Amino acid sequence: MSNVSGRNIARLSRIFQPIIAHIATTKKTEVPSKSYKNLIKYGMMKQVNSGMYAFLPMGLRVLNKLTAIVDKEMEKIGAQKMLLPALTSRDLWEKTDRLRENISELFHVKDRSNKHYILSPTYEETICNLMSTVGVLSSKTFPVRLYQVSTKWRDEMKPRLGFLRSKEFLMKDLYTFDTNISEAQETYTSVCEAYDNIFKKLGIQFMKAIGDPGSIGGSLSHEYHYTCNIGEDTLCICSSCEYAINKTMCNQSQCPKCNGDFREENTSEVGHTFLLDTKFTKPLNVTQKLKNESIPLAMGSYGLGLSRIFTVATEILSTEEELRFPKAIAPYTVCVILPKKGSKEETGSQYLNEIIETLDRLNIDFVLDDRTNLTIGNRLMHSRVSGFPYAIVIGKSTIRSPPLIEVHDIYDSTSYELPTEDIPNYFNDRAMKI
Repeated sequence: MSNVSGRNIARLSRIFQPIIAHIATTKKTEVPSKSYKNLIKYGMMKQVNSGMYAFLPMGLRVLNKLTAIVDKEMEKIGAQKMLLPALTSRDLWEKTDRLRENISELFHVKDRSNKHYILSPTYEETICNLMSTVGVLSSKTFPVRLYQVSTKWRDEMKPRLGFLRSKEFLMKDLYTFDTNISEAQETYTSVCEAYDNIFKKLGIQFMKAIGDPGSIGGSLSHEYHYTCNIGEDTLCICSSCEYAINKTMCNQSQCPKCNGDFREENTSEVGHTFLLDTKFTKPLNVTQKLKNESIPLAMGSYGLGLSRIFTVATEILSTEEELRFPKAIAPYTVCVILPKKGSKEETGSQYLNEIIETLDRLNIDFVLDDRTNLTIGNRLMHSRVSGFPYAIVIGKSTIRSPPLIEVHDIYDSTSYELPTEDIPNYFNDRAMKI
């Protein structure tokens, strides 16, 4: 233990993770889902107001890992990350005629000069206003693909289910600009492929469905959904070819592709893509110069509800009493549990450095449960409720001959006793699952 005392290692004794015994409820407001209950109970998030939540350190690690996956896939398709201001001038929304729809869900703000702003739920107007003021762009600039990860706001009448239906939420929104609709369609395909890759990395089965364009509109729209019992959407899915469409858009009793029968599934929307063409670029003067004529650019808008993915993925994977995350975004992949202070097993701490060096070499993130005043069993249970996929226990097996280390696959409820030199093989065999 002394050899690692000076290292910058995450230790549970220092992590702010307030765990509470139970969730307070009233007759009118019962705990609606296991994800909400467990995320609050085990210190991943904290409600600070109706429909508003704080990500606590452990929950923020999950969100940051999810964001890193998104950033990597956005980079692959040439999208550049930026950050736009939270407030959008009301004048811009008037130019695009969007104030006629869903105005009750908008937060309105006035500054000291009595200028009217909207606390942005989405940023089509803002990005178009930016693009219209940068001057003439070279043809070599296109396609332009700009995205951000930021907080969005929606004045929900009845906030519920944590981040599934909240007043403040985190979203990745990408805006693309092409010189014509044909190239915009190619961009649309590229972004959809990137979204497919993101959801595949998370490892939960998802569905891509014909979507409801809503107030954003456009000529083409798809939604990404998880099947979930707390979801507020319904998809009509063909039992033969798996064609899917949002029920709000479905006016047929059979699949238009193969005439198969539809089945309905309760789902939660976690992503949405829109091919907008010139709906926003034309009224906001986002154009290119062709000869002596200004031609509106073809635009796309693409969103991923990161805080919603955080919530729904947890709901799907968790048990009633224990948190589960996609392994790729778990707060820590491995929890290393030290022997209890004063126990016979305490001599096993001599293997800690070797274990840490192995995990570093494998590029596996870990947290050290150094609360040696607690029993190993107590701390192993903490690993379970906190959503750590794996635990390495330096316990009673280390004082046997030969000395062995316990490795627990918490999500699969399996455990093995291994010599330290076999730990790399254990995790390499599970590399595709981490």
